[in-house]
Amino acid sequence: MPKTASPLLYALREGTRACHKGLEQRLPFFSAGFDLPAYRRLVEAYHGFHAPLDAALAGYQPLERRKAPALARDLRALNHTPHAIDALPRCHTLPGIDSAASALGVMYVLEGSTLGGQVLKRAMAERLGIDADSGGAFLDVYGPATGANWRAFLQRLAEASATTQAQSVDTAIATFECFEQWLDQQGVLLQPDHTL
Repeated sequence: MPKTASPLLYALREGTRACHKGLEQRLPFFSAGFDLPAYRRLVEAYHGFHAPLDAALAGYQPLERRKAPALARDLRALNHTPHAIDALPRCHTLPGIDSAASALGVMYVLEGSTLGGQVLKRAMAERLGIDADSGGAFLDVYGPATGANWRAFLQRLAEASATTQAQSVDTAIATFECFEQWLDQQGVLLQPDHTL
């Protein structure tokens, strides 16, 4: 185990490695045909997952870590009305969040994705001309606080009870699986055998 990783962080990384890689390979951000309408559909699907997940995490995470407000801002920038955003489909198959341990598993996936957003932010700016004001706020949801927020979350993992590690890992895996199934249902993922 790396000296810098807490036991829970190490378990989460190892436990979710396969499902994380599988989902990452199916996301279309770097595929040849990815354009602004495809990006808009992806943001709609992300919002449909994050809005109910934010609600499910209420009480376990600070309000400033919610992701749905940034996605709603992006959708407005991409010419959606508030009524159209409210009418978008929502995911009803979410990972079970019934304890601090399960919430940490979900938050590991969400907080980790904010780091990946830094890469996507630059790529979408180059490829589609999108920035924080034109549909890319979610890709840099914490702005300059991204690094500090990640370190604070790592500290939270380090302080978590070792006795609930398995529950956190199981819920993190379920989060990846629910997210991939939802994006699949929305028709925004590449097929599993697709090559970029």
